[in-house]
Amino acid sequence: MQKFNDLQLAKELIKFPSITPIDAGIMNFLEKKLKKLGFKTKILEFKEKGFQPVKNLYARLGSKGPNFMFAGHVDIVPPGNIKDWTINPFRPSVKNGHLIGRGANDMKSSIAAFVSAISTFLSKNKKFSGSISLLITGDEEGDAVNGTKKVVDYLKKKREKINFCLVGEPTNPNKLGEMIKIGRRGSLTSRLTIFGLQGHVAYPQRANNPSTIIVKILKELKDIKFDKGTKDFQPTNLEVTKINIDNTADNVIPATAEATFNIRFNNKHSSKSIKKRLNKILKRISKKHKSKFKVEYRVSGEAFLTKPNKTTFMVQNIIKKITKIRPKLSTTGGTSDLRFIKAICPGLEFGLVGKTMHKVDEAVSLKDLKNLTKIYLNILQNYFK
Repeated sequence: MQKFNDLQLAKELIKFPSITPIDAGIMNFLEKKLKKLGFKTKILEFKEKGFQPVKNLYARLGSKGPNFMFAGHVDIVPPGNIKDWTINPFRPSVKNGHLIGRGANDMKSSIAAFVSAISTFLSKNKKFSGSISLLITGDEEGDAVNGTKKVVDYLKKKREKINFCLVGEPTNPNKLGEMIKIGRRGSLTSRLTIFGLQGHVAYPQRANNPSTIIVKILKELKDIKFDKGTKDFQPTNLEVTKINIDNTADNVIPATAEATFNIRFNNKHSSKSIKKRLNKILKRISKKHKSKFKVEYRVSGEAFLTKPNKTTFMVQNIIKKITKIRPKLSTTGGTSDLRFIKAICPGLEFGLVGKTMHKVDEAVSLKDLKNLTKIYLNILQNYFK
């Protein structure tokens, strides 16, 4: 049975400039590696009007249950100004005990740790009872339309049974072992346009300034106290991210004003209940000022929580054994593809330290990479006891 080295494999994966949603050949490369371990693989390319096509990979070894799945992404964010890097971001280099390169932290090194751990496990457990699978997407950093969401739909149609999923996102704030994610807040982005009436600034009575209205709306929305948080979640928060008035003249009252805001909400709310509350405020204020508005909503995901079970606690104990830190079960931070996977199985997220993700000179500690592979290997050994 072939064994893969986590560091070598991480280097090979980083060399692919797989900037969302570009595949750059990385799925075919990974598929070949998994076939060498005996996996049955399928590259799934999905297309949807208005979005670029994306390649994904589902691989499974074994036909019996239980089926333990590793999930993650090989797409990356752009490197930014390459001159700001100390190396070429797609020519990985080891410096001062760290592997540097775009995707080293988020999350090609975790993918390498998955595969390396599986190869070691299989070399010692040729006839284990159950299945190991991988769901690898190329659309986590982008629109998340043609990625994991559609793979999950495919698995549902195939009636593929997954018993537990581990997503390898970088979950630790400062040290490996600090944090496991067992849920995430929902995310709702709103794009609001207020239609006023253009006119001369010296004659405001002949116009209807949309900037006045949008400022009042945003102030009222920002002042909403959605909740105080829960035992498992931090409070819901609304943040204004863009305000735009496209007006080239200083003596003209504009015709339109636009704003974008995002709400991260806990499981006290749903996107539906949030939208209902927002629409009520928008209608009231726009009616008072005799203006029209348009609002577009995009829901990235609903709030979710995976109730800890014996597998969660097993993973927690293994992490403590290897890192000497008992990881906190948390729901903090952004969202992840577990928001889609939760529809077919329970799961959690555990990966590297996220300090350098999306930054210049993104890096992973070689010690952390080695220990992460060891953690993943121990999880497999315990899960299939």
